[in-house]
Amino acid sequence: MRPSKSYYMKKISPSALIISVAIFLVVFENITFFEEVLKTYPLSETLSVLFLPSLAVVFSCVNIIILSLLCYRYTIKPVLITLLLLSAASAYFMDSYHVIIDDVMIDNIVKTDAGEAFDLLSIKQFLYILFLGLVPALWIYKVPISHRSLKKAILSKTLLMGVSLIISVIIILSLGKFYASFLRENKSLRYYANPSYYIYSAGKYFSNIYSLDAQPFMPIGLDAAISPVETDRELIILVVGEAARADHFSLNGYSRKTNPRLEQEDIINFNNVWSCGTSTAVSVPCMFGLAGHSDYKQSKAKTTGNLLDVVQQAGVNVLWLDNNSSSKGIADRSEYQNYKTPDRNPVCDRECRDVGMLARLQSYIDGHPTGDILIVLHQMGNHGPAYYKRYPKEFERFTPTCQTNQLELCSAEEINNAYDNAILYTDFFLSETINLLKNNNADFEASLLYVSDHGESLGETGLYLHGLPYILAPEVQKHVPMLMWFGDNVDKEEVNIEMLKSKTNERYSHDNIFHTILGLFEIDTAIYVPALDMIPHND
Repeated sequence: MRPSKSYYMKKISPSALIISVAIFLVVFENITFFEEVLKTYPLSETLSVLFLPSLAVVFSCVNIIILSLLCYRYTIKPVLITLLLLSAASAYFMDSYHVIIDDVMIDNIVKTDAGEAFDLLSIKQFLYILFLGLVPALWIYKVPISHRSLKKAILSKTLLMGVSLIISVIIILSLGKFYASFLRENKSLRYYANPSYYIYSAGKYFSNIYSLDAQPFMPIGLDAAISPVETDRELIILVVGEAARADHFSLNGYSRKTNPRLEQEDIINFNNVWSCGTSTAVSVPCMFGLAGHSDYKQSKAKTTGNLLDVVQQAGVNVLWLDNNSSSKGIADRSEYQNYKTPDRNPVCDRECRDVGMLARLQSYIDGHPTGDILIVLHQMGNHGPAYYKRYPKEFERFTPTCQTNQLELCSAEEINNAYDNAILYTDFFLSETINLLKNNNADFEASLLYVSDHGESLGETGLYLHGLPYILAPEVQKHVPMLMWFGDNVDKEEVNIEMLKSKTNERYSHDNIFHTILGLFEIDTAIYVPALDMIPHND
């Protein structure tokens, strides 16, 4: 029998294989980590020259300990191959967009649909995964391992972990000043450590999922009711935007006319509004939840009632239309329709457009002759990085545009042009939504509320997209546009619109959405907080 190719390869011990992979990960897949470290500890300082290589050694030792805990006789190859592939993908996104792979980002990844995933594909990503993932993974798959007896394997692994720990301790104590600062004052640097931080985050994410299974659902607002004396019907459309920045709305003073149609409408624009999170997975559940930003916990949000549950309890007809990834669990107990497919959305070219969500709304409104109506429209909006896909060609007013999802290959002008064209299309979409509401003025007290889920980084200080931990995220990822429009039939005796116009510069947040919608529907419930309702109501 002819020997296999691996027969001719020199065998490697499990310890040597773990050390090799640990060092490979530090040297080739942590560019962003060391870039962030150098921003805090520049090489101009004498001892920093020693700190950087020492950190590489400590980081390698940490990886050796982690891998030793995960790798055993039958798991060593599957574990190392999996980690190399995942770490290569993580390195690409961190190096290209400076994102952090935390539990929220993992939640976004898990819930990403095929269209969003396709938008992220690039030649650069392929090369990262090929050379940093597949090639070393193939070598690991092929290389023969010299396994020892159980007793010797345990002693060898214990010795490897012990030596790694001792080396780390000696280095940390030798450069105590730097490591005290690194471990206490600059904890955020560890968010960029690959793969240790995403391993930690994955453990946190899956433990939260496990804990959710044991938690019963907790309804809220069971006392919610609309007074029977209220005979006027409400029609409210709540538009949830995607990745729109407040400073790119001309309504907020942006030099470009990105809101030409809205500027012709009698809208009320709020210029000081802040998101609950920096990703859709956090911001959407938060803005529809009762807890608010300070008390928000993703685990509780998924097992607690939300705004849609409360208004339905009060008798309001609720419809959620989605041209984004999903409702993030908010519409699980409401009528939900997916508009990301041409089977339902009649306005599709290279992708299905937000304006297609309006096509059948009049039929829905006419089909509900009694009761108030709340319609939520979840936009594709400015979802990155392929901003050039977010609008039809006729909206490409600002040129030249970035025509790739590899934003680092485009100039700042090209990125901003593509992004602003997508804002221009949102302006058109909101204007068309207002026109639909105008057509229902005679039968309803019609109103619109638009707010984006979060902002977006467009290359400032090397940051792209969104999703950084809130405490680290720049303002552009948190400062969002918000506006309201009220129809002619809205009861001015009840809703003090003039006073509302005088409050447009006040600071608001997603925390106000829940109570503002309850106030518009005039829903009585103990959970309603008048102080968080943006709209002044006349007694």
